[in-house]
Amino acid sequence: MNRREFLKKCSQAGLGAALLSNSLFDIRMGSRKPNFIILMADDLSAKEFSCYGNTENNTPNTDKLGETGVRFKTCWCTPICSPTRAEIMTGRYGFRTGWYHNNNKPAQGEKGYNLSEDNLIFAQVLKNAGYATAISGKWQLRGDEDEHGFDEYCMWRKTSAFDGPIEPPEGSLPGRAARYWHPAIVQNGEQLDTNENDYGPDIFTNFALDFADRNKDRPFLVYYPMVLTHKTWDFDLETMGYVAPPQIDENDRWTGKKGEPSIKGNVEYMDHLIGRIVKRLEEMGLRENTILMITGDNGTTGYGKGQLDQEKGPRVTMVVNCPGIVEPVGASDALIDFTDIMATLVDMSGARLPAGYIADGRSFAPILRGEKQHVRDWIFSYMKESRFLRDTRWLLDGEGVFWDCGDNRDEQGYIDVTDSLDPEVLAAKARFDKILEDLPAPDLS
Repeated sequence: MNRREFLKKCSQAGLGAALLSNSLFDIRMGSRKPNFIILMADDLSAKEFSCYGNTENNTPNTDKLGETGVRFKTCWCTPICSPTRAEIMTGRYGFRTGWYHNNNKPAQGEKGYNLSEDNLIFAQVLKNAGYATAISGKWQLRGDEDEHGFDEYCMWRKTSAFDGPIEPPEGSLPGRAARYWHPAIVQNGEQLDTNENDYGPDIFTNFALDFADRNKDRPFLVYYPMVLTHKTWDFDLETMGYVAPPQIDENDRWTGKKGEPSIKGNVEYMDHLIGRIVKRLEEMGLRENTILMITGDNGTTGYGKGQLDQEKGPRVTMVVNCPGIVEPVGASDALIDFTDIMATLVDMSGARLPAGYIADGRSFAPILRGEKQHVRDWIFSYMKESRFLRDTRWLLDGEGVFWDCGDNRDEQGYIDVTDSLDPEVLAAKARFDKILEDLPAPDLS
């Protein structure tokens, strides 16, 4: 029986969506739960990838994953770091977590100060379902990794106030230890002994792959909030900018030299690391059963990050690939946002949320399985008191401007219809107003 015949028989038998999902999962994967690796770049909009239309950056590994898996044209996070990290890990919008901005989140003593105390974290949920869990890269949250459900961690520590013998390299911004060359990294409670030839993203990637190898006989979750491609704090403020990544030769090996200190150089090195991950998963026999998600925490510095106009701030890449589970859908018009990631992990892992726990996302697993084209009618984002809302055609941006996007999804050709009296526009605005009644902004008065 092929996949389509199986789905048809399930439909004829009147089985519910959850049972259909679990039955299909059992047949295709032999009851083995899927692994997950979630890579989230730091400050990187969708427009930096060639599969999203960039003509300067070479990203063949990501492009191939998008072609042979699912590449969502419109995925929203928030336009700035901390609230995105809260949203992806909890499946909740800011009005539930209290995290609206790097400088607008619960103060010490307030509810939500530590995310894990007042919200469920996706690592906790999967850990309770039998998963080994790890995080590697950038934290930028309160509390410890283990209390957020991670069994192991390998993290950049951005403060230079270390108790160990290692000092940040000369030229580091005071209080901001290096994340790239000669990085300040703590792994499972131990500070790593690094030198000027050690490159942080390589260390974080090696840890993630080693964790996968050590846990290949059980299901695992690796959350990899990358330090790439953020501009650096590795040297003084006057020269703050992009740090050169390692130079890679035609055999994908480090030449011993440094490459281009630009967004292009950093994006292409990120793509190189994605290629390394795919290759190593193949060597470990894990490729068919490991779901890769590739995204970013907000738009690129200088284009998108912190911006409120149109969808430059929240629109990021989302490529999902797994040969044994994810259908080769290619480019998808489905709307998704970061609250949906928790829901999707729960759906595809067979985990369960406690009764009464309110999450805002919807699983996009049916899209990954090729069963549906859409799972939600609108997506939402926010930054401080500004709110964004979008459906397949209309967009309300964080500045209050209302846009007719037509069929476009690439931030091009949107028409400002804020002052239009056209009945179709007015009806769309009324729908948005109704939706926003349940998505409140913070009271900053």
